[in-house]
Amino acid sequence: MTELRRFLSHAAPSRYLAASVVALGFDMGSFLVLLAAGLPAAPASALSYSLGILVHWFISSRAVFAAGVAERGAARTRQKALFVASAMVGLALTAGIVGIGGAIGIDPRLAKVGAVGVSFMATWLLRARIVFAA
Repeated sequence: MTELRRFLSHAAPSRYLAASVVALGFDMGSFLVLLAAGLPAAPASALSYSLGILVHWFISSRAVFAAGVAERGAARTRQKALFVASAMVGLALTAGIVGIGGAIGIDPRLAKVGAVGVSFMATWLLRARIVFAA
């Protein structure tokens, strides 16, 4: 609950939300471009998701968690790896929630909406408490 209170009471959450929206825009936009270029859906999805992670890192490390960014070198490399790992947690949560929702008869679009909220909070907590912890 403390993290939720912290999330709601600081400017960083709104910047994090904005970073997430921009990264999602890059993800979806590049996904559509790659599909239009003839790339199969699965590789297009993986590439566009990777682009979204990259965009989120640049925004998060400069505008959301700038005070917690590690110096260059091994510490920064570790931090980037943790950032990607947190994205993979978000991806796993999303896939799991949508999969379970579908298995129990929930419309996948509705399940995806719920999954986005859960994934958003999980990645925020991981990034605030672990990846960019000062």
